Amino acid sequence: MRNVILGTDWWTDCDDAVAVRLLANLHRAGHLRLLGVAVSGCMEDSVRSLDAFLRDCGVEVPIGIDLEATDFGGRPPYQKRLAALPSRFGGNADAENPVGLYRRLLAASCGPVELIEIGYPQILAALLDSPADAYSPLDGESLVRAKVSRLWIMAGKWDEPDGGRENNFARNRRASAAAAHLCDRWPTPVTFLGWEVGSTVISGAKLPDCDLLRQVLIDHGSAAGRSSWDPMLILLAAAGDPEKAGYRCVYGTASVDPESGRNYFRQASDGSHCYVVKLRPDAWYAAEIDRRL
Repeated sequence: MRNVILGTDWWTDCDDAVAVRLLANLHRAGHLRLLGVAVSGCMEDSVRSLDAFLRDCGVEVPIGIDLEATDFGGRPPYQKRLAALPSRFGGNADAENPVGLYRRLLAASCGPVELIEIGYPQILAALLDSPADAYSPLDGESLVRAKVSRLWIMAGKWDEPDGGRENNFARNRRASAAAAHLCDRWPTPVTFLGWEVGSTVISGAKLPDCDLLRQVLIDHGSAAGRSSWDPMLILLAAAGDPEKAGYRCVYGTASVDPESGRNYFRQASDGSHCYVVKLRPDAWYAAEIDRRL
């Protein structure tokens, strides 16, 4: 079974919740093994709300959070309701340090681990720079090289020849600097799913009224469904093969301006980076998400 660790901002949008539900369902079905979740956007109720939602999905895994990530702005409209539900955590401070979480889970894994990132990149960038510790004698970049087989990441906007700009890479200076560092230093293959892929694919509107995820969408103001950036990445990663998931890959090298967060791509057939392009109509991807929720 393939092992994965999820990174999410669990922030103001609700496509993260749709993605977490999909990944929880894949975990429970034995298709993937979710080892843990790292949260890259720190809101008041982040850890309690995420844990409560995961428990509603039938999953309990370790959670880490970047307690310094309070500078992204916004107030999630659904987190307060979720945080009122039973949780293992009293608050954000009860969760693990996110870099420590990655290092612990990677060091303990007997097989390769795939990382799925649907949030901001500063935790992964910090992982690369982490020193040896009680979990592993390897520094962060060496640990990633030894234990991680691929990074799947929802980030960037790759359909603009002169450079695109997208929230996960460009929200603030810290996100942009981390994105530049990640693209420059990440030692394994990286597959990007960009903003342009998921913006017009609307999913989540067919859930029953009794479903907690349905309430999350309503609280967000997306009762009629939401753009599917994050859930599309989950299903892409779950397939493990972009062509089977309905995409073609453009290979090369990605880069990000550390000041503006604008992303660029230099095509090369032997590049270790790729971004995906849809091969099917939007309705096909939406139906794939909805039937798996």
